[in-house]
Amino acid sequence: MLELQRAGPIGLLIWCGTLLGVGFPLSKLSAAAGVPPMVWALLVSVGTCTALFPFVALRGQLKLPRGQLFRYVLVTGLVTSAGINVMIFGLVPKLGAGQVGMMFAMSPVATLAVSSLFGVKTPSRLGLFGIAFGLVGALMVAFGRGGVHGTVIWSLVGLTIPVILAAGNVYRTLDWPEGEHPIALAYWSQMVSIVVLIVVMIARGDGIALHTVAEVPWAAAAQMVAAALTIPAFFQLQRVGGPVMLSQIGYVAASVGLIVGVALLGERYGPVSWLGAAITAVGIALTILAQTGRSITMPKAFPLGRLTRAKLWIGDACEKQRVPNQATVLAARRQAVLKLLRQT
Repeated sequence: MLELQRAGPIGLLIWCGTLLGVGFPLSKLSAAAGVPPMVWALLVSVGTCTALFPFVALRGQLKLPRGQLFRYVLVTGLVTSAGINVMIFGLVPKLGAGQVGMMFAMSPVATLAVSSLFGVKTPSRLGLFGIAFGLVGALMVAFGRGGVHGTVIWSLVGLTIPVILAAGNVYRTLDWPEGEHPIALAYWSQMVSIVVLIVVMIARGDGIALHTVAEVPWAAAAQMVAAALTIPAFFQLQRVGGPVMLSQIGYVAASVGLIVGVALLGERYGPVSWLGAAITAVGIALTILAQTGRSITMPKAFPLGRLTRAKLWIGDACEKQRVPNQATVLAARRQAVLKLLRQT
């Protein structure tokens, strides 16, 4: 696990997205067996903390968080772990895995908008093309699944998923505690998630219905293992790749969920879904190229008007002149947000 933390952003992106994609069919199995969404979300956090405890103990990081670290793990555990997991697992049986997957796959675009607003580094032009291709492909996968029978009210609730994911992605980058290891942040965030989920279940009078997990023991074990392998790498990807790069795990997850559903659950999909998966793969490939620092150029014979071509491509010199000013504005926004976080 520690070796995985040294992987590059592309490897972490594929790793996290693949394991997350496996989780969608597992949550579908749990819902069919009657496992409450909160219990399934609790399994995610328990599996992570159980696997990370030895590493955190060896690093001497079992001391209760304080100050900025406490704020960070509280917000991350409450909103971007327990909250979003309960939403996703709860909405799958109401809207269908396809529509929930579509909402999840919209997070890169939402993250790009929020990160630009708050002064976090945005991707290159090639990276933007990768995001666009990934979004188109993910939407095709989602709509190609069919069988969505959600009501309007639950669909509106589902639209908050990409917004919450985007806010969490940007927050974890802006407020990252200096000098803290990703494994420690993952461990304490999931500990907060465990406490919150248990308190909420007891307060509602439902109790902790762990006995329902016995209906799907292998799926539960697989979910715990997947979570333990995903979340530490997730925090490392947050640190080395930034919020926009991190958000693109949704594209990988959509494609993996498609393959797992067909191979293990006997689901059937039409050509639109498979074409969408191929387009998503193109988007991921463009993202990988963008991470290598490569750029794209427009051929001189490209059938566009001279003025349009100049605005889109030949105007790079002017765009480069604007970079210092844009960097100053983004830095000012970032500092303002950090100042507000420190005051709270």
